[in-house]
Amino acid sequence: MLKQVLQKALSKGFHGQGGERFRNCFYVPAIGFHNGQVHYAPRSFFGVEDFLDDDNSRPYTYKKEKKSKNPQKHVSFKQRTEAYMEPFTLDVLISKRFVTASLTHRVTSKQVAVAGTNSKDIKAVLRSRSDIPACLAVGRILAERAREADVYTASYTPRDRDKFEGKLRAVVQSLIDNGIDVKIYLD
Repeated sequence: MLKQVLQKALSKGFHGQGGERFRNCFYVPAIGFHNGQVHYAPRSFFGVEDFLDDDNSRPYTYKKEKKSKNPQKHVSFKQRTEAYMEPFTLDVLISKRFVTASLTHRVTSKQVAVAGTNSKDIKAVLRSRSDIPACLAVGRILAERAREADVYTASYTPRDRDKFEGKLRAVVQSLIDNGIDVKIYLD
């Protein structure tokens, strides 16, 4: 019924009080959000505005890649090849309750060998899971697992908050003593 009334009104138009005829349109209140002005925005095929990158090259993508602030910046040979020349990195996490160490491949981000005091085989043997003998055991087991995976070299850079002493040094020294060549980068 409403559809028929609107069709009639739109086809014939509206008549005012003095017999004057108005154009076919819908009433837009003068007081309101846009002060009675009708604003048109370009619409896309789907009913929403398309998302375009700054250079309008990739429509409908919502994840932007990071653009370099200086695209002409020179990247050194060492920066380009370091991940391939020294592909394995050592990650050591020492908390109050346990010790964990792993060897990770830089390019593929896959862990090659992992050892920690939370695993069943090590947990049963140790008296404490976070003391120096536990760190030495983690280094020895990690070295065995790394040799099984044919990894004989690794690089290690301590985190900013870590000092290369105590338990951390015990894990790395145990790796070196058990046949894994570890390059240590201290700042």
